[in-house]
Amino acid sequence: MSDERSPMVRLLWGPHPKSSRGPRPALSLDRIARAGAEIADAEGLAAVSMQRVAALLDVTKMALYRYVPGKAELVALMVEAAVDEAPPASDPPHDWREGLGGWARRLVTVFHRHPWLLDATVGPRVMGPRELAWMEQALTALEGTVLSGAERMDAVVLVSGHVRGIAHQARAAGPAGHPEAQLSDTLGELMRAHGERYPALTAALAEAAVEGGRDQALEFGLDRILDGLGLLIAQRSAAVPGRAGRDRAGGPRNG
Repeated sequence: MSDERSPMVRLLWGPHPKSSRGPRPALSLDRIARAGAEIADAEGLAAVSMQRVAALLDVTKMALYRYVPGKAELVALMVEAAVDEAPPASDPPHDWREGLGGWARRLVTVFHRHPWLLDATVGPRVMGPRELAWMEQALTALEGTVLSGAERMDAVVLVSGHVRGIAHQARAAGPAGHPEAQLSDTLGELMRAHGERYPALTAALAEAAVEGGRDQALEFGLDRILDGLGLLIAQRSAAVPGRAGRDRAGGPRNG
């Protein structure tokens, strides 16, 4: 990269110039980022400002600007601090399905821990090394399959979109959590009064209550996505001479 890189790229990717003279800097980019993340964790992304972060760090806003040009760059640094290093799977995955499914479950945990990331990670933007490491991990799980590069990227987008949807619902449910249970309770009250107008919904809610099938949306949706990918991989493999059986396991599962 040239010296004409944007401030965002320089902040996220470095190298960061170090002064060999004078006192040690009072601040660091990591300390600034984590201060911003602390505010966002407690009050949401909208509560973050250069002034609030400066006050938390006990410095002036002008002192903060010597490190970070503005809020957009601050939020990018916060994202890097919050996602942290992409954690390895507890055990080496035996197949693409295990690897991608485990990645999705770890990602939803990050969103639950830092709900403001849902707002900070939308649209075209510069991503830092830690965030890209998460994408690398998901794509690595699909290496060796017959999916093309574009299809592997699309598969990761599809899985991450499902994870984000579940995390959005959890955030909307508030500290009590269990968004599906809350929705079922609310709908149950309505159906007791108006159920004759919505017989299919009434029947589905009644069966769900008997089966205890609540708050399984993450796993249900994830399994269906992985089933579909498994079907595509199996069909492609069967169509390529000598390919069948060479792809790592991970076809549709029962249940």
